[in-house]
Amino acid sequence: MTSTTDRLAIAIVTFNRSALLAELLDSAARLETQPFRVVVVDNASTDDTPAIIESYRDRFADGVLVNHRLDINTGGAGGFSEGTRVALDHGAEWVWLMDDDVEILPEALERFAPWMERFAVLHGRRYDVDGSPFFWQAKFNQFLGVPLPYTSKAFNPEGYAITNSGTFEGMLIRADIVRRIGLPDPRFFISWDDAVYAWLASRYTQVAYVDAFVLKRKREQRQINLGLRHLNDSSPLAKYHVMRNRAYVGRYFAEHGQLNRVGFALGTALTFAKEVFRLVAVERSLKGVGVLVKGWRDGRTIWRDRSWRPMPALSTSPGTGEN
Repeated sequence: MTSTTDRLAIAIVTFNRSALLAELLDSAARLETQPFRVVVVDNASTDDTPAIIESYRDRFADGVLVNHRLDINTGGAGGFSEGTRVALDHGAEWVWLMDDDVEILPEALERFAPWMERFAVLHGRRYDVDGSPFFWQAKFNQFLGVPLPYTSKAFNPEGYAITNSGTFEGMLIRADIVRRIGLPDPRFFISWDDAVYAWLASRYTQVAYVDAFVLKRKREQRQINLGLRHLNDSSPLAKYHVMRNRAYVGRYFAEHGQLNRVGFALGTALTFAKEVFRLVAVERSLKGVGVLVKGWRDGRTIWRDRSWRPMPALSTSPGTGEN
């Protein structure tokens, strides 16, 4: 008897965090229902990541673990684009996308299974590092072009909420939706890529956030709890791209006739203000302001690029690849 999880591939993107990756692979190997594939995209790590991946090969059935190493670091966006492609090439019907700093709960696939009968794009819930519930709830405000948080009360009596945003720390997407909207856009490098990808999917199907815990966050970060959301520290690279990539968000919105230029400009200003608040409240510094400004300015080049096109749909269904 077949199940919705029978051809589910887990796509993991990793870069120089072998200890965290080992914990994640250990949790994947202990799942009550084994995944169809575990695709690890190594973003040109310079630590012992390749050896760690190979050390887990015997923990999975033959051919399940796929070690896909890239020649250069393409960022999370490039890694998830490649991971999705490889998973579909191997014949996956679902792709579960996740960073290397989470742990999969043993019953995760069983908890997802009934929801997979109903929705084509899913997010489950996560525990924070300390074991408390980590609230990720975000929905794009179409006028501002920014995802705004909502509370756990947004779950309806059936245990789910419909959204139009997403995160690659646990997005589960069906292969036919990937073929329709294309692969995740590697040009983002990091930041906004997952939110836009779920937004694109929401143009064709419902994107659901379900009240089922499936992951636990493992990486400790400086953060403050604002009630409606947690605000973590971020790297200079992330600061730069969170502002630069606003231009990519706007280009996708415009492509689908959903861009309100006045509202989007206001949303960009609010994003800048949020990032400055992050610097002051979480990182106790203003040193990153210049990086934010540079990212905002560099986004203008993307706006002016007449050759820009969105990621294309996958015109043909990928075939089953070799292990």
